[in-house]
Amino acid sequence: MTEQQPHRFERGTDGPKVIVAGLDGSDSSMRAAAYAAGVARRQNAMLALVYVQPVMTAGAALGVPVSDATGEVAEDLVSEIRAATERFSDAWDMRWEFHTFRGDPYNGLVTAADELKADAVVVGASESAGHRFVGSVAVRLVKAGRWPVTVVP
Repeated sequence: MTEQQPHRFERGTDGPKVIVAGLDGSDSSMRAAAYAAGVARRQNAMLALVYVQPVMTAGAALGVPVSDATGEVAEDLVSEIRAATERFSDAWDMRWEFHTFRGDPYNGLVTAADELKADAVVVGASESAGHRFVGSVAVRLVKAGRWPVTVVP
């Protein structure tokens, strides 16, 4: 007889209390954030919107200041989210936070989910053709098997 391991994401509640949604500015990540917001609102959960700032890109290798550019992306995302919450303030009666982490998208989301004690992770489907060969962030999160993962097209 094999011993069953308890699920790591269970925190003794009926449903998620912290939902992490990964944002990168793509259309699919914005749809994922909207979906996660709906789930968070219905479950009375905290929505943690997470943007992972890349540490090193091809531009950085050529001397382009990446931290400034990724910081601007984070600021733009926060502005866009704040504008959406103001437009839908009656419908969005919910708690949410915006976090930035550094690293590659997969490891950044894993760190965010661990540090924020996520009960669920929501990400957008990859819009990159190259991920069919290498594996998308969503597939890697699902394979990690540490949280329920929802992939929004």
